[in-house]
Amino acid sequence: MGEERAKARAGAAARFVMNAFSTEATVYGIVLVTALTAIGWKFETDLEVLGFIVVTTLIFWVTHVYARAVVAHDDEATEPIPVKTALAESIRHSFGMLLAMLLPAFFLLLAALNVMDEYVAYFVALLIGIAMLMAIGYIVAQRNRRPWWRRILAALITGALGVIVIVLGILAH
Repeated sequence: MGEERAKARAGAAARFVMNAFSTEATVYGIVLVTALTAIGWKFETDLEVLGFIVVTTLIFWVTHVYARAVVAHDDEATEPIPVKTALAESIRHSFGMLLAMLLPAFFLLLAALNVMDEYVAYFVALLIGIAMLMAIGYIVAQRNRRPWWRRILAALITGALGVIVIVLGILAH
């Protein structure tokens, strides 16, 4: 019985992560974190870069949560949406933005702790961003029951468009 419960919880957690990675907030977070990583080279230490990425991402996340909660509405409801409900939904919807930061931040932390060469860590953090975008493109195509070659094409196009948007973000700074 306990093993079944553990499997159910693991399945629910996996669905939560997959759903969180399938939102525009996640895509936005990936682009943001990858661009911030590229921009972060200007800082003196790896720890400053990591702090810059974490703090900036948190600020954008709070802003996203705030904006979504403020405009929350249900056209078919007869009563206004309670603030607590709007805030909880906004946090759930925007959680992918924080998830997008975890893997790149982990490798940058390894560099800050001198466990990994900083250039390797930056390169891996940048590649992870592109790989996550490609994975999202593939997963969405799979959910839409596209044939294998269209899934690959969707992954490549999503990754390429992500690179373009990231480069534009870098150039803007």
